[in-house]
Amino acid sequence: MRALILFLSILILAGCDKPEPKKVPLPSVAQSKELVIVTHYGPNTYYIDGDNQYAGLEYDLAKLFAADLGDDYRIKFVVVDTVSQVIPSLLQGNAHIAAAGLSITPQRQKILKFSIPYQNAQQVVVYRQGKVEPPEDIGDLVGKNIAVPYGTSYSEELETLKRKYPKLEWEEKNNVSTDELLEYVANGIVDYTLADEHIVSMMQNYFPELGQGINVGEPEEIAWAFPKNCDDWLFSKANAFFKRIASDGTLRNLIDRYYGHADRLQAVDINKFLDKSTNVLPKYVDIFKDAQEVTGTDWRLLAAISYQESHWDESNTSPTNVRGMMMLTEDTAKKLGVTDRLDPRQSILAGAKYLNILKEKIPGRIQDPDRTWMALAAYNIGYSHLEDARVLAQRLKLNPDSWADVKLTLPLLNKAKYYSTLRFGYASGGAPVIFVESIRTYKQILEKFEPGHATPLKNFNMAMLDFY
Repeated sequence: MRALILFLSILILAGCDKPEPKKVPLPSVAQSKELVIVTHYGPNTYYIDGDNQYAGLEYDLAKLFAADLGDDYRIKFVVVDTVSQVIPSLLQGNAHIAAAGLSITPQRQKILKFSIPYQNAQQVVVYRQGKVEPPEDIGDLVGKNIAVPYGTSYSEELETLKRKYPKLEWEEKNNVSTDELLEYVANGIVDYTLADEHIVSMMQNYFPELGQGINVGEPEEIAWAFPKNCDDWLFSKANAFFKRIASDGTLRNLIDRYYGHADRLQAVDINKFLDKSTNVLPKYVDIFKDAQEVTGTDWRLLAAISYQESHWDESNTSPTNVRGMMMLTEDTAKKLGVTDRLDPRQSILAGAKYLNILKEKIPGRIQDPDRTWMALAAYNIGYSHLEDARVLAQRLKLNPDSWADVKLTLPLLNKAKYYSTLRFGYASGGAPVIFVESIRTYKQILEKFEPGHATPLKNFNMAMLDFY
């Protein structure tokens, strides 16, 4: 019954409840050269990132698809607040495609047409650890405080489960996104919710008290949605696009960009980081921001590097005599004019400059964020070994310009079968992967809780790039 009500609600929202002025349909994409995409705000769909750029898996996919259609095609985004508004907007004729992380469900298939799926999603029960007991089966949720966002596949799954558990009840919350509802659970406002596993993994980096419980239902497929009467040409183009990016590694690289690092850290690591972000980081924030003004590198990335290197301990010294906030070697410090590696200002500024030097060495065809992740790997293991990993990637028919592929070959540098054939030999290649993925997570956490610092660049002596 609830699924039927939801289905009728969508139609009502789409304008079927009362006469309205006849709407002029969108012209075909082939005719207008303009592709209109409806999506919603969210960390896995469409948002503004820490560099004040539009980002999100769906945003990137849509931009790539428009480019695939041809240079003369434009793209326009219709952005709604929550996923429950996406399908009505599509059915009202406001867009050609809904690119919004939509799962393919039986109810949705009655009113929509779906592209080839490009991602899988497993729904899980989410709860706050220490506040409520994790359920051992769905029956344990009967009589509990459960909420899900309105108009999502989670409510459809609960409706299916209700056939077996008639006393199962839940609340559907309007104008609340999945990530917002996960915050409600973390803050103890709601006891249980359902969410896709990959979203939970990402949100646990901000709220480590979130517990991931039992799976709910079978894994679902995520795809783009089209009206039933959509343009066959556009539908075919979209399917051809997803086939291509799945086969050439582009899709794998994009998914890695947003989710590849999501489950790198344990809850204890994140709790420790959040504690030090409150109690230690403020002492050094101004120095990190000054380093951003000199180098153009987001201060939150620099702070993440420093935390991974030294846990913001200015006197940190390793057995191999790398020292300070950014754990500089004697040789690197000397070349960068550092007189005291234990001085936080000198260490942070030098580390930021050194990262820029490494980024300049990366081939120009490699764009961010891959360029930054590879530079970070070089910061940890040395540029020469990074190049060996890229050579190995090419030999193994992987993409040497993709971090998602290079992080697969770096750990092979400690195996004689591989390092004996490479120019620079053995290296502990697993360490830079952990280094980079941890930094990605720390940076993402800081971007959520700390504001950016937009300032004009001060003078950075580019001549330094010549010495390394």
